[in-house]
Amino acid sequence: MIKILHFADAHIDLARQGRHDPESGLPLRVLDFLKSLDTIVDTAIDEKVDLVVFAGDAYRDRTPAPTYQREWGKRIMRLSGAGIQTLLVVGNHDVSPASGRANALQEFETLQVPNVHVISKPCLLKPADLGGLPLQVIGIPWLNRSGLAAAMVGEENDPRDLISNLEENLTAVIEGYLEALDPQLPAILTSHATVQGAVYSSERSIMLGSDFILPGSIVRDQRLDYVALGHIHAHQDLNKDRKPPVVYPGSIERIDFGEAKEQKTFVVVKLDKGSADLKYHILRGRRFFDRTVHIKSSEDVTQRILAEFPAEENLADSIFRLIVYYPRELDALIDEPEIRRKAESAFEFHFVKRPLLASRLRLPEDQSITSITPLELLDLYWKVFPDQKLDTGRLSGLAKEIFTAVDENASSEIEGTNSLL
Repeated sequence: MIKILHFADAHIDLARQGRHDPESGLPLRVLDFLKSLDTIVDTAIDEKVDLVVFAGDAYRDRTPAPTYQREWGKRIMRLSGAGIQTLLVVGNHDVSPASGRANALQEFETLQVPNVHVISKPCLLKPADLGGLPLQVIGIPWLNRSGLAAAMVGEENDPRDLISNLEENLTAVIEGYLEALDPQLPAILTSHATVQGAVYSSERSIMLGSDFILPGSIVRDQRLDYVALGHIHAHQDLNKDRKPPVVYPGSIERIDFGEAKEQKTFVVVKLDKGSADLKYHILRGRRFFDRTVHIKSSEDVTQRILAEFPAEENLADSIFRLIVYYPRELDALIDEPEIRRKAESAFEFHFVKRPLLASRLRLPEDQSITSITPLELLDLYWKVFPDQKLDTGRLSGLAKEIFTAVDENASSEIEGTNSLL
């Protein structure tokens, strides 16, 4: 039996804004990601796993600051020092679109860190490549279309034909690796890619048209015993209760409010030829709450908003967004200071007010704006932007007096001008 730990999409420096820890100098949100990463590394060491598979996207982008490289390197070196074979798959956030540029994980390959293997191009790893582990690994990093097309173009190839058939070419490469597998040894495929049928969470780092889509038939091939994927932040098994498991563990920490309800996990797999026993480990992380309130009347507006707050014990140290939709005329009834006081224990509180305007009034087709008097226009304004606190009748009366006075003054000036002429 081989014990494997699989995680992906660490993005340790993604949330760099906000408050900083006075002791380490790191953003507190970065520490959230590092705590999850520490939990993963501790589990790998405590459970004496044989192999750690990281399926891509260590950082926010391919040019991480040295401070974040240091923090990532500390954790990977712990795995190396513990004698655990570790695979680092290059993800789309780790790689430059320019051909020949180094990826963000390159130093582990360049320095030949013991027990650490960077998968930066398609490969088939045998036991000799994995410290003698009785295991085979098909590794597929993130492949951008332009880079792969450039790598595959030869004198006899038309680049336009290659670009239109890249997915077919990649499928053929994987098929070749599958044919080369030793049927007596367990085999896994690990890739940072989109698999046909996967469900996206809110995080979309690239446009749909730039994704390679791996066919479901390839990853569900019976010659594989486990498929360790990265790139999609929502945890899912695309071949649940069947062989082989095809698993996205998801990101290690919630990225935004689109992931507020998602459970973050990593996976420990007990692998034998023909079987995989999965145990999902929950990453607690920082709680996110995303609530929406629709206010339709003026009764107890603030109290109705406060009623949507999570319990105080859950609110403390959480990231909380509260969106309120309400008629524009009720704006003055929202006690924002009181609402913000209620949220003081939250780590972050995002209060989003969405006033609703009345439908735009349209004039009849046979009537133009120039045919309407100023007083009639004012009456239309009261209808479009009603305000319960305004005495519109009195205001319209004052407006009438002003318009009348202006008209009288204009008439007097005209008469005076005519007499001079």
